[in-house]
Amino acid sequence: QVQLVESGGGLVQAGDSLRLSCSTSGRAREVVRMGWFRQAPGKEREFVASIVWTNGNTYYSESAKGRFTISRDNGKIAVLLQMNSLKSEDTAEYFCAAGTLSRRFTPPTTNGAYEYWGQGTQVTVSS
Repeated sequence: QVQLVESGGGLVQAGDSLRLSCSTSGRAREVVRMGWFRQAPGKEREFVASIVWTNGNTYYSESAKGRFTISRDNGKIAVLLQMNSLKSEDTAEYFCAAGTLSRRFTPPTTNGAYEYWGQGTQVTVSS
């Protein structure tokens, strides 16, 4: 099992920045990719960004491209999401996810690529 804990959410104004963090524990050495998803009230969970440990490849949703950056946290099995130029439509619960080799052939932009999920951190952007 791998445990994930998100932090860094909060209430900000449009145009501000936030940095989300996701730390791991347990059998984290099995993790080969990590990602961020978000879910707004009344909507389905959607992909935001992901990173592959082995080659550093990153993937972003269209809404995240150019504004958000996903990165590994200083060589740890942890991931950051730097969010700039936040908009009101970015308001959502943000979830960290981790995937192991067993899911390596599943596209990294889909829920199925990840076995483990955090509890979420709320991001609210006021306009």
